[in-house]
Amino acid sequence: MFKYRINDILLQLPMKDYRKALKVIPKAIDVSLNTFSNYRNIKLTDPQDIPHQKVVLLEKILGLKSGELENFTPEFKPLKELLKECKE
Repeated sequence: MFKYRINDILLQLPMKDYRKALKVIPKAIDVSLNTFSNYRNIKLTDPQDIPHQKVVLLEKILGLKSGELENFTPEFKPLKELLKECKE
């Protein structure tokens, strides 16, 4: 499973549009074709991520709401809880 839904969304396009999208999107977010390919292939278990600014651009281009590009929900403790655990 991939960390981001880029491939799922692109595969819903007709083949003609899919091919165009693979050329247009990297230019629109100002990355190389290889970098965009790397973004598309980040596995759920991989430590790397797409930079936040690029995620925001991709969500807008793909017509998604904020946070809808991810295939996962990051789990974090709230700051108040982290501060309580911090012993100085």
